[in-house]
Amino acid sequence: MDNLALLSLLALTPILVVGVLLVGFRLPAMYAMPAGYVVVVGIAVLFWRTDWMAVAASTIQGLILAAGLLYIIFGALLLLSTLTKSGAVATIRATFTDISPDRRIQAVIIGWLFGSFIEGASGFGTPAAVVAPLMLALGFPAMAAVMVGLVIQSTPVSFGAVGTPILVGVAGGLDGSEQVAERASVLGLTLPEFVSEIGLQTVLLHAVAGTLVPLFICCMLCGFYGENRRFSDGFGVWRFALFSAFAMTIPSILYNYFLGVEFTSLLGGLTGLVIVVLTARKGFLMPKRIWDFPPRQDWLARWTGRIESGSGDEVVGRRMGLLQAWAPYLMVAAILVGSRTIAPVQEWLSGVTIGSDDILDTSIAQAVEPLYSPGATFILVCLITYGLHRMKGAEIIASWKMAGSQLAGAAVALLFAVPLVRVFINTGADFGGTTLESMPLTLAAGAAEPGGTAWPLYAPWIGALGAFVAGSNTVSNLMFSLFQFSTAEQIGVPPETVVATQAVGGAAGNMITVHNIVAASAVVGLVGREGDLIRQTIIPLTYYVVLAGSVSHVFIHGLGVNAGTIVLALLLAVLVLLLRRADASKPPSGTMRDAESSKGDRE
Repeated sequence: MDNLALLSLLALTPILVVGVLLVGFRLPAMYAMPAGYVVVVGIAVLFWRTDWMAVAASTIQGLILAAGLLYIIFGALLLLSTLTKSGAVATIRATFTDISPDRRIQAVIIGWLFGSFIEGASGFGTPAAVVAPLMLALGFPAMAAVMVGLVIQSTPVSFGAVGTPILVGVAGGLDGSEQVAERASVLGLTLPEFVSEIGLQTVLLHAVAGTLVPLFICCMLCGFYGENRRFSDGFGVWRFALFSAFAMTIPSILYNYFLGVEFTSLLGGLTGLVIVVLTARKGFLMPKRIWDFPPRQDWLARWTGRIESGSGDEVVGRRMGLLQAWAPYLMVAAILVGSRTIAPVQEWLSGVTIGSDDILDTSIAQAVEPLYSPGATFILVCLITYGLHRMKGAEIIASWKMAGSQLAGAAVALLFAVPLVRVFINTGADFGGTTLESMPLTLAAGAAEPGGTAWPLYAPWIGALGAFVAGSNTVSNLMFSLFQFSTAEQIGVPPETVVATQAVGGAAGNMITVHNIVAASAVVGLVGREGDLIRQTIIPLTYYVVLAGSVSHVFIHGLGVNAGTIVLALLLAVLVLLLRRADASKPPSGTMRDAESSKGDRE
């Protein structure tokens, strides 16, 4: 068979099957992913003539990779549940309550900054599940709290769980490709250095697109949950929103360049949080008029869930000192920095591996480094925290049960999703009796023809689709990194930039990932509002992928009369128009009050 269109459709079929089952039939990922795995194996054997031994080896490779991923997820969930049961989360919440009564300010500090830090430490949807109950306890409507938690799952996501979407997703997706090795050699880089270069380009794209995310949060709060339903009310804190954006994105670039992808969101979010909290306490860029939600009796019924807003029951545990509460996260940062920068420690930890460099005698290789993995750091810090926070045995057991139950929901899906990806990649002439290119390369060839040199504009949409279908930026990168790389080579543009654009799109897709929406909604008692939330978050998602694609296009082709420049110009014109309309509008009424009178009320 040599019909490129038909072969491309066959290569796309496993992904379509997963998408239809998840979106069309609303089946959980734990059912959709096994079905996709069966389909990809059938197509690999029947049409790509892949050897059964290669299929088995690819499956084992995927299971090893999934086990390493689940190890990280469990460690991150265990740390979060440990801090919840010890009372540290309750204390962390109190850090934000007395900075400003303005809901826009609270949303930016808790959602954007603290949420970015949590994403860097934990990833996998945990920021929305953490910041939503914090904001609910401060008096936010449940749906508004979840919306904020979802929108911020964009800029920091590519480096969540200390860089897992890049170090596991992109690296795993490109692993074993001769084309990738050749490109790295041309650039004079080793494969790890090539992945780091992709990470650097990813953070640069995020820094551009993420600049307006805090402003989007403010405008969406005012437009969807304000008494006057005016999005322009959010522009009242545009200076603070932009300052908060730069406080996180600029340090993120520096940490990425000097320390590596692991620390981009972890230390970038923490640095931004410290900068903004300290300056906000001094009144820097605080609004003169305070914005608040309408009176509670005027809230729409769909805004609220089973847990009462501001009840204080959402975060449990005893209170403790501020430094004591934050110490576990600071330890995570310190241990990770030390283990990645002190050469003898790095060599010792990475020297212990589990896996094989020749699975079933097929030359397919995969291994994990259990001591060097962030999962080990998370678990070590949990053990220290038991003594530091004087946790009781019942609290420790409860934290493990909480983490285990949360992990179970993702385990089945990942244990099929990652093998699906590896079988998808390990097809072609090297793995059977066919002359066809692998499925990703075939799909790339089919996409390159209609996309042409404008493909960078479309690349982030593919990443977002992958995250929506798979529920994970990491899995999206595993699925599509080689496809994006090969498409870029087909059209003659730098593949590392296109793969970075894929990673950015995959991060933005987390805003509409059903798994994240369900998880965040559950912790605030909100049920059956997934559709409403997706209709809201699709707005910043569209902005994010359009801007990322156009900036990537300009990175590659430069400024000029081209699609990327035109889209950038249009977006800039819209922003200027909105700012002018906001400045010209009259001061809102009803939900606004003077800052001085608000201060007096609180006193």
